[in-house]
Amino acid sequence: MSRVQMGALSGLAGAIAVAVLEVANTVLGPWAVPFPRMIATMLQVPDMTVVGWVGHFVVGALVLGPIFGMLCPRLPTDTPETKGILFAVGAFLVMMLTVAPLSGVGMLGARAGLGGVLWMLGGHIVFGIVMGNVYARLVARNRRLERAHAMDGLAAH
Repeated sequence: MSRVQMGALSGLAGAIAVAVLEVANTVLGPWAVPFPRMIATMLQVPDMTVVGWVGHFVVGALVLGPIFGMLCPRLPTDTPETKGILFAVGAFLVMMLTVAPLSGVGMLGARAGLGGVLWMLGGHIVFGIVMGNVYARLVARNRRLERAHAMDGLAAH
């Protein structure tokens, strides 16, 4: 499996973890504006949260995950989880400086309020931890499979 494929699966796992938090936020709260509603608003369809949910999974699994898979070996931290956090916080900053102002949420998400911004930052951190952990497990699995295949061709003594 390639790093891009492992990144995509890791991004999907991170997106699922954040979705669980968002469901809790929606059912038990809301403590902050739900991220899928914010994405739907950014995409100019505020009443269609399903669009926000689709956007959430597409960005997590098909954009951020594969990019993380390509960059992970080069990120300057020691553990896969901290690499994921670093990457996800970087993605958060890029989003808050580009997508948020263009979508009407304001520079650094000012119109989302402090609670909304902190909720998004926390969601990105959870996304990064899960993505990094799953990516490391997939890399380890790939290495085990490669060693097993390499051992198949060797004669036993």
